[in-house]
Amino acid sequence: MIVKPKVRGFICTTAHAEGCSAEVKAQIEYVKSQKHAENGPKKVLVIGASMGYGLASRISAAYSFGASTIGVIFDKQASGARTATSGWYNTAAFEKYAAQDGLYAKSINGDAYSREIKDKTIELIKADLGKVDCVVYSLAAPRRTTEDGVMYTSVLKTVGSPYTNKTINLKDNTVGDITVEPASAEEIEATVKVMGGEDWKLWIDALKAADVLEDNAVTVAYSYIGPQITHPMYADGSIGKAKDNLFETAKEITAGQNGVKAYISVNKALVTQSSAAIPIVPLYISILYKVMKEHNVHEGCIEQMCRLFNEKLYSAEVQTDAEGRIRMDDLEMKPEIQAEVDTLWKEISSDNLDTHADLKGYHDDFYKLFGFGIDGVDYEADIDQNVQIPSIT
Repeated sequence: MIVKPKVRGFICTTAHAEGCSAEVKAQIEYVKSQKHAENGPKKVLVIGASMGYGLASRISAAYSFGASTIGVIFDKQASGARTATSGWYNTAAFEKYAAQDGLYAKSINGDAYSREIKDKTIELIKADLGKVDCVVYSLAAPRRTTEDGVMYTSVLKTVGSPYTNKTINLKDNTVGDITVEPASAEEIEATVKVMGGEDWKLWIDALKAADVLEDNAVTVAYSYIGPQITHPMYADGSIGKAKDNLFETAKEITAGQNGVKAYISVNKALVTQSSAAIPIVPLYISILYKVMKEHNVHEGCIEQMCRLFNEKLYSAEVQTDAEGRIRMDDLEMKPEIQAEVDTLWKEISSDNLDTHADLKGYHDDFYKLFGFGIDGVDYEADIDQNVQIPSIT
């Protein structure tokens, strides 16, 4: 069938198999072209491996160090006229290319929050790898059902008081004010349950108890801080409380008697399914893109993760800030970059979007998440959407 993008709300409900495959291939080629650290992980588990930072982490580990990778995903295959999710196509493409290059790659599809998927993952590690030496935790979900059957839903709200600032309507590219109301105590607690560190620690504890973690294994989870204009919605908001908990969990894991070293990587603001849904943030990202591209310091997911693995996490000494966090947002937060962003933010309106923001870059990155707008792909061609993931089907 001929597949076109269909956008509803903050997601695209279709995905293009050939486009996703081409984008995965481009990310692989990028990593192959870079200088790699001398020592890196050899057996890697990526929890949340099908898109964004998780997928880029898997590619970076595999093609920087020849690592065997197991990816935990939660995606749907094609059914009737409905395409598969982009994460499904991404995973199928990665496994295909990894096999061509002689790399071990298998995937498990299901709810990573569940005990069932943890147990299946442990069984696969035991059967094929014995143990893993690196665990990447890259889940970004709107809700979580805990192992005792309680479902929690996260919210994107402020804490304490309302916050009003500029935002962009991505449907018609207009700028206007938005007021975000504060979360209740119950909503904050639920957001921490979903996006905090509890499940990360459950994974590490389960892997350690099953004796499938190498001595001195490394685990990393991803976070974001950002500038003051986004703090009420992010760093100081409900999701920020969850990320604070994630940071504290890293300390708990490292301090535990399990030999595992846990890190938080504070990453750059990028277009993802999650960030597109956060008020104020998409407008900030579109301005940031413009400024960083003009300074030739813009990075996407694959550039960030390749640099994380090769220059920060597996350099001779792990590169962290005073708080022990790995700062992949170092280029975004340069004073000269933020000064320009702040100036444009104060001036931006619906009338000057073309000169003050990189809306094309924002929209291009959004559609690329679903395999659209990729160079060299014929979007008028009739393609087979029923792509299989070799290790799953």
